[in-house]
Parts: sequence; structure tokens; C-alpha cells
Amino acid sequence: MSGTIEFRLSGSGGQGLILAGVILADAAIREGKNAVQAQSYGPEARGGASKAEVVVSDGEIDYPKVTCPDVVLAMSQEAANKYAARVKKGGLLIVDSTYVKNIPATPGRVYVFPISRLAREKVGKELVANIVALGILVGLTGVVSRQALEQALLSRIPKGTETLNMQALEAGFEMAKASSVKVPA
Repeated sequence: MSGTIEFRLSGSGGQGLILAGVILADAAIREGKNAVQAQSYGPEARGGASKAEVVVSDGEIDYPKVTCPDVVLAMSQEAANKYAARVKKGGLLIVDSTYVKNIPATPGRVYVFPISRLAREKVGKELVANIVALGILVGLTGVVSRQALEQALLSRIPKGTETLNMQALEAGFEMAKASSVKVPA
């Protein structure tokens, strides 16, 4: 993908989506692209709605907010219900089937992955589901290089968690590589 790409990463507080948005924007800047990142979340520390938005562009960014996302990541049923229909026609809706059981109608192409379950089973901690999701997102879109994403990740995570987070990123890239589009009935 090139030009200007709008991402909306959505789910529940505590899933690390704000950090994922920051890492994605950081990776884009490391590649010489322009990027802006915004976030919103409910008053709850955990469990409330959470959303990170990232705009990445090869050129100037005229408006720093996501208006019609090219890519929506939905890590909760509430997020899927709220944002699935807003993805750009032909865009991508990436769904965490661990928590999203009903996929709403969408004009986008739907990719379904057990992101949180995969983080738990393959990496050992659901805490890194956000990083698995980043690997999937970048693996599907190619918005930034894997190298830039890894550098941004390593610069933003707590010391001592590098191995865990790199395993999560690898799991996400593997899932993206083995993926197929699922169009809901």
C-alpha cells in the first residue's frame, strides 16, 4: 500500500492498542514517511472502549484524523459493531475471532484471526496480542517494512520483554502469510 493510508485500531482498554498505534506511527517515521497518531479511550482503566488512529502518508498529511479508514482492526465485539461498516470500500477489516463472534456487514475485505488466543497459546501471554495484531496488519498491508516495525517495537517496549514481543510479532507475520480472506455470509 502506498499514498495515504488510514488505520483504526479498536478494542477494549488494556489490550495495548494505543501502544500499537504509537509503534506503527514510529515505524512509518523511521522509513521517512509522514505519520500522525491519535487515541481515545473510555474512563475505565481496563475494559472500556479504546481506539488508536494512525494516518501514514508518503506526502503531506492534510488532516490528522481518520475519516474513512483503509484498515480497521477490531479486537472486541463492541469495536467490530461500531467500526466494521466504516472501513473504506475494498479496505481491510481485521477481526480477532477470540472476542468477535459476529462480524457485522462491511464494505471491506474481512480477515479473521484468533489473535488473542494465538498470543496466549503460541507466545504464552495474551498481553502481547496487540503485537501479534501489528504483525498481521503490517504483513497484510506492507505499509512499513518489517525492519522498521521491529526497530520501533524494540524502542517502545519495556526492557526485558524484547524476546516475548519479537515472538509475538513473528507469530503475527506468520498468520498474515498463511491468511485467506473470509467474506461473511
